[in-house]
Amino acid sequence: MAPVTGGARDAVAGVAAAEVVAPSTAGEVAEVLRSTRGSVVPVGAGTKTGWAAPPSSCDLLLRTSGLDRIVEHVPGDLIAVAEAGVPLNALQRRLAEHGQMLALDPPEEGATLGGIVGANASGPRRLRYGTVRDLLIGVRVVLADGTDARAGGKVVKNVAGYDLGKLYTGAHGALGVVVSTVWRLHPLPKATGAVVVPVADGAQAGRLAALVARSTLTPTAVELRFHDGARELVLLFESIEASVRAQSAEAVRLLGGGERASAPPAWFGRRPEGPLVLRLAYAPAALPHILAALPGGACGTASACTGVAYAAVPEETDLAALRAAIAPYDGSAVLVASREPRDAADHWGPTADSFGLMTRVKDQFDPARRLSPGRLLGGL
Repeated sequence: MAPVTGGARDAVAGVAAAEVVAPSTAGEVAEVLRSTRGSVVPVGAGTKTGWAAPPSSCDLLLRTSGLDRIVEHVPGDLIAVAEAGVPLNALQRRLAEHGQMLALDPPEEGATLGGIVGANASGPRRLRYGTVRDLLIGVRVVLADGTDARAGGKVVKNVAGYDLGKLYTGAHGALGVVVSTVWRLHPLPKATGAVVVPVADGAQAGRLAALVARSTLTPTAVELRFHDGARELVLLFESIEASVRAQSAEAVRLLGGGERASAPPAWFGRRPEGPLVLRLAYAPAALPHILAALPGGACGTASACTGVAYAAVPEETDLAALRAAIAPYDGSAVLVASREPRDAADHWGPTADSFGLMTRVKDQFDPARRLSPGRLLGGL
């Protein structure tokens, strides 16, 4: 395995790598970790490196793009096994040939399965299908000392051993290198429809979202867009044709209006762009309060029934004040993009009560603290 180079791409969140490698097997990943004494930062396609704080050092950038094999697809069991470097869109094309899909829809073009796990990335369809933690049923990882570890299996219900899949989801490579994944699949929907409802303000958006949440409707997603003072709520329905028609009609009646469409608007599922972009999490019922706390000029989207939003805010936004304003609503604000890299405290915000447990987990899996050092909450 020879070192690779990629020019300006050989950096993570502004921190240049001294060396770059792209192993093509789990064994090569293990050998890299056993033979390297310095810091190692694993990345996939690099589409979400800004989702974690900059590493304190990067002696070796380990790209998982060489781990690019779809190992197995069992349509009858609705499962697929694929290596970490497989792009999500490549897996979706393969599954679509059998009328199936992996029900994750992060919008980053070229995102790989390992990167999606590491960043815990999902999209609007999380309302119906859940997130990475719900759909990942098995994982193979290489630990910091080169140990090959596996958890879960090729069945939807598996209770044997520790659930490493959940532990590695959102870990940004700080606990080990994900080399292979096992996924629960779903059938592709036969029909799609949307209802678009203009809303006057955050309070009305909250009321309409609450109506949907308490109803018998089963939308795949309920997304709110706020931009330049305009707001619109979109309900996405995916099912058989008769169900999509009936639910769309009921949604218009329930919400007191709305325009029916065969597909959601072009902005649906996209992240906002700007010099400072935040991922907000909060109690779903607090949507109006979260929108009111955002500074003037903020724009973005909110998954109105799940309590997740992405907002582009002015670069001069006082993050500490914003975090304090949304904290009473179980709110948090994490950077996912910024013009200049921020330190861990500014990136993640205050440490949580669980920080002690997180520290012990990090020390158990990576006692030398050389995997993605400094990227997690509190500089872990």
